[in-house]
Amino acid sequence: MQVTFYGAAREVTGSMHLITTDRDRVLLDCGLFQGRRREAAEKNRVLPFDPGLLTNVVLSHAHLDHSGRIPVMTQNGFPGRVICTRATASACEYLLPDSGSIQESDANYLNYKTVRSALTQKRFACPGGNDNAPDLGQTKLLLKKGRHELNVGTINDLIAKLRLEAVAPLYTAADAEKSLSYLDGYPYRSTVTVGNGMTCTFYDAGHILGSAISVITSHANGRTVRLAFTGDIGRFGKPILNDPTLVFAEAERDVDLLVMESTYGDRRHEAVSDLKGQLKAVLDETLQRGGTVLIPAFAFGRTQVLLYLLHEMADEHTLRNIPIYVDSPLASNLTRVFAEHPEVFDPETHATFLSKGENPFRFDQIKFVSSVQESMLLNREDKPQIVIAASGMCEAGRILHHLRFKIHNERNTILIVGYMAQNTLGRRIEELGLSYAQAGRKGEAPLVKLLNKEYPLKAHVAKIGGFSAHADKDEMRRFLKQSNLRIKQIALVHGEAAQALAFAEELKTEGYDVVVPRRGETLAVK
Repeated sequence: MQVTFYGAAREVTGSMHLITTDRDRVLLDCGLFQGRRREAAEKNRVLPFDPGLLTNVVLSHAHLDHSGRIPVMTQNGFPGRVICTRATASACEYLLPDSGSIQESDANYLNYKTVRSALTQKRFACPGGNDNAPDLGQTKLLLKKGRHELNVGTINDLIAKLRLEAVAPLYTAADAEKSLSYLDGYPYRSTVTVGNGMTCTFYDAGHILGSAISVITSHANGRTVRLAFTGDIGRFGKPILNDPTLVFAEAERDVDLLVMESTYGDRRHEAVSDLKGQLKAVLDETLQRGGTVLIPAFAFGRTQVLLYLLHEMADEHTLRNIPIYVDSPLASNLTRVFAEHPEVFDPETHATFLSKGENPFRFDQIKFVSSVQESMLLNREDKPQIVIAASGMCEAGRILHHLRFKIHNERNTILIVGYMAQNTLGRRIEELGLSYAQAGRKGEAPLVKLLNKEYPLKAHVAKIGGFSAHADKDEMRRFLKQSNLRIKQIALVHGEAAQALAFAEELKTEGYDVVVPRRGETLAVK
């Protein structure tokens, strides 16, 4: 058995690792690269292998940096199945089509800019016979339906007529819908055949609803070789989900290679037990200023944890009676997916809410925003409120419009509750905002560019690190030391180089055989 690391190797996004034997090619994850638009687009568009040669795919969980290129694969001759847990399959039903819609929307907007630029730079005659190029206002009237909707048909016609270079979406919502027919969901601890003499057993990773540690066993030529893939490891003691599995079946304890995440390989998180206290402090401080707390949050996972904690605070009478808006249709749908899978909830969630007949993610103060019109009205609302909006790294979605209206007002707070990857808008807001605060918020506020315009970052920026769904270095070491696995070698992935290499050095001092593969590197599993 060999494994080649094609993504999330000395970086966090684009999880993709190919297991190769004499008879099979089984892919672990098929994730999107996220970051700088042009660089990510180049990486995402071309798969590093022919999908037609794959046997099957084993998907660790539904987050797009692990699942987001499945439609690229399925529309290019993939003959097999995508094998995952039941909850992961349910979540993908919403996440993948939403990703396709975003791909289409981004392509349409870039094509709009191309046509607008060509027409207003007087390189082409105005459509309709007028030799004078239209001004910007005329061009927008031509290329838009109303104020916010693009006239995609006219834009595409002009691209063809003017022989401009069009941007094509990575895949469409329809492509993503088709890819869903390839997914097969299975319960935890059930063993599934994934190749010739190759099986997979899923164990709870505790990271997100349905996330799995995948134990891959290959029987060939009278020999057994076993690889375990952690996917993303969750935290211990966090709300809603069970802790990461520590007790594995006796027959699957001997692992020749553990492919393990290292996102926080050199960091310690704040305590999970203090999340509500820290959240209350940020809310109270902002509301005393008469401001809004704007929370960029992943639609899948982080939003539901926030709602759970806010519900607990409301029941404990420690939450002010202000409206809480979830401004993300995707988050609304995924919250329903959570409610449909109580079998994976931890005992505390059952005791606190389910045993009383309560939905952990809904109470009177929460309002789910669906339409664009509702979202636009919410943007302009100046009364104190809590707004949870996608996306978590501020790269797309409704969060951008909330930032546009709230970022330059010092009464407001932008609360960071998750990991912000390098080269994302979220990382820039986090770094600039926290640096400005450390300098006493004196002098000119730093400028942040979003939606092609610069805004002063006058809003306060706060961060609560304990919300992370990824284990920190101590929790990852706890998994290694307290699980009953017997591990020969570890390959660290899904971590920026500094994090992965630091964690590797620490593990080596404790006697582990550890490597940190580069993208494209192949490792023999012995």
